[in-house]
Amino acid sequence: MALITWNDNLSVNVQEIDLQHKKLVGMLNDLHEAMMQGKGSEAMGKIINGMIEYAGIHFQTEEKYFVKFGYLEAGSHKREHTDFVNKVNKFKQEFDKDSFTLTFNVLQFLSDWLKNHIMVVDKKYSRLFNEKGLR
Repeated sequence: MALITWNDNLSVNVQEIDLQHKKLVGMLNDLHEAMMQGKGSEAMGKIINGMIEYAGIHFQTEEKYFVKFGYLEAGSHKREHTDFVNKVNKFKQEFDKDSFTLTFNVLQFLSDWLKNHIMVVDKKYSRLFNEKGLR
């Protein structure tokens, strides 16, 4: 069973960004599934590395549109992106030292952060992006 099930509440009404969010949700669900099968530690390194890499791509996409459309909350939004990357990098460093104690903490953080970030922070730019013709 998925930890996060994609639904319209998670949509920012921009296809490109929604597809990226779905991929991040899928990676988180993969980690959850691995944990349920007792393989969380085996999957953790790969998934953390993948999330760091893919989140970077996703954040660049959003930030490109912030500049293009003059999004007024770009500064605070970019700080959230930076904080996320720093936190996940810290998880990775901890995982590299002791993979068994980290899995549930990472899963909880990623799940909470992703849902909150999409449903609260990302939703703030949705209307502007749509008004500028991005769908």
